[in-house]
Amino acid sequence: MLATAIAAATATTGVASADIDLGNSGSSSGSGSTGEMVVTLVRHAESFGNTSGLIDTKVPGPDLTPRGRTQADNLALQLADNKYDCAFASNMVRTEQTAAPTVAKHNLSLNIQPGFREIEAGQYEGTPEAQAMSGYLQAPIKWLSGDLNARIPGSIDGNEFDGRVDQALVEVQRRGCANPVIFSHGGTIMFWAMMNAGNADKSKLGTDPMRNGGHVVLKGNPQKGWTIVEWVGHPDLG
Repeated sequence: MLATAIAAATATTGVASADIDLGNSGSSSGSGSTGEMVVTLVRHAESFGNTSGLIDTKVPGPDLTPRGRTQADNLALQLADNKYDCAFASNMVRTEQTAAPTVAKHNLSLNIQPGFREIEAGQYEGTPEAQAMSGYLQAPIKWLSGDLNARIPGSIDGNEFDGRVDQALVEVQRRGCANPVIFSHGGTIMFWAMMNAGNADKSKLGTDPMRNGGHVVLKGNPQKGWTIVEWVGHPDLG
């Protein structure tokens, strides 16, 4: 439902129009190796937060539903041929549970990185997802048009959000990961990718928002910037 709200919000506010320059706001953070990375950002499978219809961004958050656990198993099969060298998840239960089958299939350990958590809803915590475009999403929509000072009431602004994810990716880089898979959240993935990828297609927020188990693949690094090479918003996971 939140993905649908994002689609509606971007259409309503004109974010999907071609006249907005999203820039490359996260391309200069961090230090260390400047070798190219291939980063796969995966949205968690269906959780009880999703089925509640309420915005739930608190840590640790709800478990996956039975359907979500099936989706996680199917996701592991779909990602099986990728040669990931590291795996990360946010500090929220739903990402860790989604990651488990993929991590097991690739014989990796799961690293918890709080920087990849969901965008905190602040005063909109617990409100209906159907009302997100008139509340929770108003500030993130402004981030896409360059107003990083816009703040979610009781929560973070665009500078804090972008910097948090950027720093998390610097930590991934410092671990020597060239092909990491990172389990995160729909809002975090979509807004960060659109704020940072030089080739971001703004229209996808309206036409192909990130559903449960969807993923984005980016090439680049924290120092030189990012390019989206794959966007799968509507995976077939059952």
